[in-house]
Amino acid sequence: MIRFGADRLVADPSLLGGAARVGLVTNDAARLAGDAMQHSRAALIAAGVPVVRLFGPEHGLSATAADGTAVADGTDPLTGLPVVSLYGETMRASAESLRDLDAVLFDIPDVGARFYTYTWTLFHMMAACAEVGVPLVVLDRPNPLGGTLSRAEGPVLDVATCRSFVGEDSMPLRHQLTLGELARLWRRERFADSTLRVITCDGWTRDTRWPATGLPWVPTSPAMPSFESAQLYPGLCLFEATNLSVARGTDAPFQQVGAPWLDVGAVLSDLSRRVPKGAEYGEVVFVPIGGPYAGEACRGVRVTVTSPDALRPVALGVLLMAAIATTHRLRFQWARYPTAANPGGEGHFERLFGSRDVRRVFDRAPQSIDAEMVRAWTAVGDWAERVTPVLLY
Repeated sequence: MIRFGADRLVADPSLLGGAARVGLVTNDAARLAGDAMQHSRAALIAAGVPVVRLFGPEHGLSATAADGTAVADGTDPLTGLPVVSLYGETMRASAESLRDLDAVLFDIPDVGARFYTYTWTLFHMMAACAEVGVPLVVLDRPNPLGGTLSRAEGPVLDVATCRSFVGEDSMPLRHQLTLGELARLWRRERFADSTLRVITCDGWTRDTRWPATGLPWVPTSPAMPSFESAQLYPGLCLFEATNLSVARGTDAPFQQVGAPWLDVGAVLSDLSRRVPKGAEYGEVVFVPIGGPYAGEACRGVRVTVTSPDALRPVALGVLLMAAIATTHRLRFQWARYPTAANPGGEGHFERLFGSRDVRRVFDRAPQSIDAEMVRAWTAVGDWAERVTPVLLY
């Protein structure tokens, strides 16, 4: 039976070590493994954990605010506690919001992709806690994509040219670590003066993807309604930086991409020569609620995973984009993607992908992009050796 770090702390509050005033970074997606209807913050408080202040990430405490939308401070209707937004005027907790705390807990489910901003909320909270000398305690949760390091996909972020709030450190796009393990990596490499503790999961192993846990999927954000969306997200989210829709507001966001002008037959014909593995492709019509072509019927490509072991979602996304860019040279365009973290929305593809070189190939010769080229782009270098000392599972 799997237990999250939150479940373990609820069962034994003494694991916290006697802290009298605690902050908690969380949202409504953070539930207990033992009861998916139970918000972890309510369960922690009921168990006697002295939470006095909440901190909310992108999408807010409710986990329902639109992608990239600034969220204001507020009050939690469930617990009555004050909520400090970490995705609004600032992305990092102020010293004033931390100094009166004995510890900060972090309990938010992740989806295993570098550009999912909950990762960087943890990064900035770790930095802020280190600056004021407040211990950070990560209540760990499984990586839903699993933890087998051989399935990690790059590129490793080029921090010199592509650093942003969707990527602050040199790590692969699909990293295969839990947030607790990432925190241990950052303590080792970035925040040596921080006081960090990880309350680990029970019963999870690195070869376990979310369906094998037997636990229900709780949507982690508005466009992440299912594991099926999460497993393709590392690749199909790259289309956010283009003039195609990723099907936000449908029942299958990040499982399909399209536009009113897309010639799906031509795209699928071109894609067949590039041979992305682990999935099948079909034609679909969908009407997105948000993003490009909101309210318009889009002709799209629907991706269905057939072999999770063979699937390389980043490579799949790049090869699908190459097929579209090749068959629609005059229609396919890059697009700005304004958010609270990047109001101008410029350079979104480079920020997501983590490298500036690939866009130039798309602009010059998308027809030349093949599986071997993408394999080189998505290499992870010495990632496994680098993270082995911080692994917990």
